[in-house]
Amino acid sequence: MQLFSTLALIQTATVAGSPQWIQYAPLLFIGIIFYFLLIRPQQKQRKEHQTLITALKTGDKIITSSGIHGIISNIKERTFTIKVADNVKIEFDKTAIVCIDRDGSDELSAQEKNPNK
Repeated sequence: MQLFSTLALIQTATVAGSPQWIQYAPLLFIGIIFYFLLIRPQQKQRKEHQTLITALKTGDKIITSSGIHGIISNIKERTFTIKVADNVKIEFDKTAIVCIDRDGSDELSAQEKNPNK
């Protein structure tokens, strides 16, 4: 018990001699680090994804979060209809779109031109 009261007395003595704001400096520092390492990059990524979704149009080749590759055939307010194969269309929520597939079309056309590779 004596140890705890001694520690409390030492802490009170050190805090009493310093300005009030210095007590909160470590918390402020942790908050700033937390913002720049976690919150800001997440906001930037969310903004980039939103611009990607708004820029999509019919005929774009896309990849969904589940790994399905397809071509957008119809755009609705909250969903996309994606053509996966002949006579096969799947409706996805807009948030499921991960990226535009630019590489897949180049690989496919290169394989069609030279099947020996």
